[in-house]
Parts: sequence; structure tokens; C-alpha cells
Amino acid sequence: MEFGARQSFAQRMQETIKERGEAIPGGEVKLTTRDLHVHYGEFCALRNINMEIRERCVTAIIGPSLSGKSSLLRAFNRLNDLIPSARTKGSVFLDDLDIYQPGVDVVELRRRVGMVFQTPNPFPLSVFENVAYGPRRRGLNDKARLGEIVERSLHRAALWDEVKDKLYESGLALSGGQQQRLCIARTLAIEPEVILMDEPCRALDPISTLKIEELMRHLVRDYTIIIVTHNMQQAARVSDVTAVLMLAPDRAGELVEYGLTADIFTKPRDKRTEEYITGRLG
Repeated sequence: MEFGARQSFAQRMQETIKERGEAIPGGEVKLTTRDLHVHYGEFCALRNINMEIRERCVTAIIGPSLSGKSSLLRAFNRLNDLIPSARTKGSVFLDDLDIYQPGVDVVELRRRVGMVFQTPNPFPLSVFENVAYGPRRRGLNDKARLGEIVERSLHRAALWDEVKDKLYESGLALSGGQQQRLCIARTLAIEPEVILMDEPCRALDPISTLKIEELMRHLVRDYTIIIVTHNMQQAARVSDVTAVLMLAPDRAGELVEYGLTADIFTKPRDKRTEEYITGRLG
């Protein structure tokens, strides 16, 4: 990249980061990976991933297609276990718990580490029952308590004012952006500690995308958020820390940079990072 182009790009990223406000990560380490490998059959999708993710931060995972971003995200709550050919080696710690040790309660793990997917996937139930689903599955049937949880979760997902008069209408009748926030409310209702988001704005229009981004910056006060995104501007706008995955010559995904978003986007250490975030690689 020519010096002038590099300087211009750095300035744009600095302005974007400044606009959303600097947020310096200062919480305790919430998730740790040690020598993490993910295989699908004989294919190694991720190799030797070592990273620490701090609480109450938004961590963005970026990189070219097929570099293992979603595999890494799913490793944090063992969703890869649902793929018959998947094998995981190494360790992932949630606080002090090695989640891949025998005997771990995977249902409880996925309560603590919730997931929001690319495409909104509300259940074919009412708005109320979508949000109440998790608490009901955990044995809560008190109507008043469920009502409190539903209202609080919808407020936290910035959706209450839009659906308070539609609580008993189908969640599938909402717009795409509203459906995604409903899915976020459904996740919040089970009181997670970590929220995983796999390209949560991929299917949304710009206005809905902005609402989700604003919501993330609000929720990070109370939750640890990890987002996979292909949108470089989005990563700059919402994240505090960024992890960059790249493909090795044998097509395995490797972690090539990990640090403050401002540093990754304005002064990357690895040339491949610079080429990727400026659109010359990927």
C-alpha cells in the first residue's frame, strides 16, 4: 500500500474508533484458549490458537473466508460438538473451568455462553414465549416472574417499545432486525455471562445493523461479547479488541494478530492484516 493510502486509511479508522468512543479493556480474563486445534475429519480448520478474552469487552474476530472464524466462535460453547466429524484438541477455559474436560455440563455451559446466529431464528411462537422459552426449560413457570424476565430482556435488547403491544403475536411476524433483537432478548433471558455473535448483521439492512451495533455497545457494560464479522467498519465501530485469523499454506486457520482494535486497524504488525483490512486480501 502506498504511504498516502495507508495514512488515509489509518485516519479513517481513527475517526471511526474515536466516534464510538475509546473503551480500554480492563476486566478480568473471562475466556482462555490454550493450544486450541479444531479438526473436521482429517482437515485442520484451526491450529494452535492461544488467546485471552477479557470480560466486558467486545472482541471482534476477523479474517478471510474459511479461516476458521466461526469454528473458533463455536469452540467457546462446544457447538462444534454437534458436527459429527469435528474434533477439538487443546483447552478452552471459562473462568477456571476447562470446558472440554469430561463431565462438563454442556447445557449449563451454553447457558453461560449464549449464541446469536447469522440469520434471525425466532421460534414459531409468540414474542413472549420466544423470550420465556429458556427460563421455562429451566423449570420456571411462575407467570409473574416470567413476565418480569421477558420485559427486562426485551428492554435490554432495545425491543420493548416496539413489541409491548404485540407480545402474544408470532415472533415470525416481526421485521428481520426486530427478529434478531428478539433472538438477543431470548439469549439474555437465560442470564449468560458471554454472548457469541456470528455475523449478526449479515442479513440486515443498514438501519437495523446500526441498532444492533448500538445494542452491543450498551450490552458490553454487563456482558462479554465476541463477534465474528466480515465488515471491517463494523469491527472498528463496535469492538475493543480484534483477533485476526489467516489461512496457513495448508489452509488451516491461524491467529496472526490479537490486540486493541485501534492498533490492529491503524498500525497492524503483520502485512497480511494490512492487506486484508484494506481489501487487498481475502
